Amino acid sequence: MKLSRITLAAVLVLALLVSGSAAQDKTGWPSQLRFMAGPPGGNWFALGTALSEMWTGAGLPQTTSSSGGGVSNILNAHARRGDLGFSVTSLLGAALKGEADFKGRTVSNAVIMTNLYTQYTYFIMRKDFAEKNGIKSVEDIIAKKLPMRFATLKPGTSSEFVVKALFEKGYGFDYKKTFQEWGGSVEYASYDGGADLLADNHLDCFAFSIGKVASTVMNIESQVDIVLLPVGQDALDKLADAYGTVTLTIDPGIYKSVPEGAEPVKVVGDYTCIVIRKDLPESLVYELNKAIWEHKAELVAAVKDMGELEPSIALPAKVPAHEGSVRFWSELNK
Repeated sequence: MKLSRITLAAVLVLALLVSGSAAQDKTGWPSQLRFMAGPPGGNWFALGTALSEMWTGAGLPQTTSSSGGGVSNILNAHARRGDLGFSVTSLLGAALKGEADFKGRTVSNAVIMTNLYTQYTYFIMRKDFAEKNGIKSVEDIIAKKLPMRFATLKPGTSSEFVVKALFEKGYGFDYKKTFQEWGGSVEYASYDGGADLLADNHLDCFAFSIGKVASTVMNIESQVDIVLLPVGQDALDKLADAYGTVTLTIDPGIYKSVPEGAEPVKVVGDYTCIVIRKDLPESLVYELNKAIWEHKAELVAAVKDMGELEPSIALPAKVPAHEGSVRFWSELNK
């Protein structure tokens, strides 16, 4: 009987200790999280909604999702106008250096929460326009100083950053100024808006960043014949040296415009990532990552590219990650 009472007392003490530890782990947790996604119509917008609903349903702080952009999401996380959101890993690298869109700005309170999946930058041209002008690559556009009606997403998005950085670092010019000097035009559109403009023959070329298997690209292909233009290796290497991007290929068989048997299309590659306030508690960020991993199948149903998420890619090599993220993904890698 005495042993039983002692055992019972020990269990009660242990339960209290565990309960106290759990309560302590939530110290500093906000009651609500503000997630900053991407432009309406893209993968980021859809995935932002899925993540927010998943975290809320998993018992973590109620999470709201709003539209956003790769540049603004970093700045807003740093300034605490949002808590976490999508960007691309190289963009945070530029932010921490105070370069590109971040010249004259100090960014110290934004770090990587996790890399999610690869990000591809597509240069989509109407096939009739490409054939008429003999265009088979981005280099051909430059060599011919081609007047064209060009669009990308609005400044402040990761798409516009990558496009601008590619022309500045890879080819040595300001794309907007130079395209206009060649007699062309530049405008900014949403994913859906740009797709419609291309299909209606109000654009010749539309460039943006999105995942490996993109419904936006398939939607364009269903409306108009297009070509996906490759980027030359020299320009890809120069951009990689500047901001840590990588070379990826659009493999045959994913899109109608790159059928089986065609040459893979080289493009600027990066990682879609979640940036997060550095000053959020380690325990909270650990649990946010844990929930993503445990609910990966649900997130894949929302955006297929989430199937790429693995512990081996979650932590970037050259850009700082949150201590809660380092702890979670490092434990999985053991």
